[in-house]
Amino acid sequence: MRAGAPACGARFRQASPEVLPSDANLGLQQTHVLHDDIPEDDMNPATARSIAAVDLGSLAEYRPTPATDFTRPENRSAFEKALATVRAALGKEYPLVIAGERVKGERTFASLNPARPAEVIGRFQAASRDQAARAVESAHTTFASWSRVPAGERAALLLEAARRMRERRHEFSAWLVFEVGKSWAEADADTAEAIDFMEFYAREMLRYGEPQPVTQLPGERGTLVYVPLGAGAVIPPWNFPLAIMVGMTSAAIVTGNTVVVKPSSDSPAIAWQFFALMEEIGLPPGVLQFVTGGGSTVGDTLVRHPKTRFVSFTGSREVGVGINHLASEVQPGQIWLKRVVAEMGGKDAIIVDEEADLDAAAQGVSASAFGFQGQKCSACSRAIVSRKVYDEFLGKLKQRSSPTSSRGSARDGWSRAAVRSPAGTAGSSSRP
Repeated sequence: MRAGAPACGARFRQASPEVLPSDANLGLQQTHVLHDDIPEDDMNPATARSIAAVDLGSLAEYRPTPATDFTRPENRSAFEKALATVRAALGKEYPLVIAGERVKGERTFASLNPARPAEVIGRFQAASRDQAARAVESAHTTFASWSRVPAGERAALLLEAARRMRERRHEFSAWLVFEVGKSWAEADADTAEAIDFMEFYAREMLRYGEPQPVTQLPGERGTLVYVPLGAGAVIPPWNFPLAIMVGMTSAAIVTGNTVVVKPSSDSPAIAWQFFALMEEIGLPPGVLQFVTGGGSTVGDTLVRHPKTRFVSFTGSREVGVGINHLASEVQPGQIWLKRVVAEMGGKDAIIVDEEADLDAAAQGVSASAFGFQGQKCSACSRAIVSRKVYDEFLGKLKQRSSPTSSRGSARDGWSRAAVRSPAGTAGSSSRP
């Protein structure tokens, strides 16, 4: 906006931009601008889209997506149908997508069903460093146009993606069952959260896009606007491969940023389903790049690239610390300090005292510790129990956590199934 000041005769005083702490994943920076009257079209140029823009007043109040009740026969039948649909699509080869162009990598690697290691979910490209760098360049170039698409149009695209994912909810969940071994309920919750992220972030962008309250001084007209950052790298984990990937990616896109998404090599097929959905709704080429491959090859290149403006990461502490270190090194040609949002894995404890409902406590600890085979950063890894009820609680916990009580194939709806990662951690795999 400052670059256009001489042409429109405006005068500007800009405060130091800062990422909003509560909305770090949205990839916005806050800018205070003082200006004379500027034509509205110059401040927010329109770009025609195939989906009509929305405004906050036209939308229903945000409400989380309810869980599917799999005790109802019609829901079980619908999910079994989705499993059959997805099974028929297994084993395909998928490309890299850079600037809208489908390309092959240096070689391919297979994503396997953890419950049936001989079953190939899909074959994916191992991108080269040059291809990863080209993806960043494409995202950086596309940012110039995408960042100027009005907020209402960007939000409309996200809401349409949420609507279509809701229509095909069980199919997205079925991919989670096959590729990472989630139970029906865990997969359903993952998909519901992905839908919620898109619904919520679309509304947040509309809120940020509205006129913001500013104290006005005599002789000046002050405006507070939120502007996007640039091209970002999104590096999601394998254990919530839809929800977290969609959340980090959609937040960046709806706020006017462009993204290179590098999914975990343990869950690229799920990421592809989301990428294909965004293509389907008409997201312009170059706004979202799909790049698969190893962390040391693709991931490090994305983080180091001088035109990468921000990095959104969820995974292990080890990988997150490494990303933060790489991003802190200013590269030749880099004109900013990169922003890093890193949600790193941890473990939780549950405290049980003598006043607790021991049956409820045992059920809660068992579900937290062993749900999705304990492969969550939120999994309970320690129960801190009062001596007065320790023996009684331990007996109840053992009863509810029997290895044979709820173990089987995730495809058949069991609550516990195969372990996806040998390490059993929330970190993104570094293997190609």
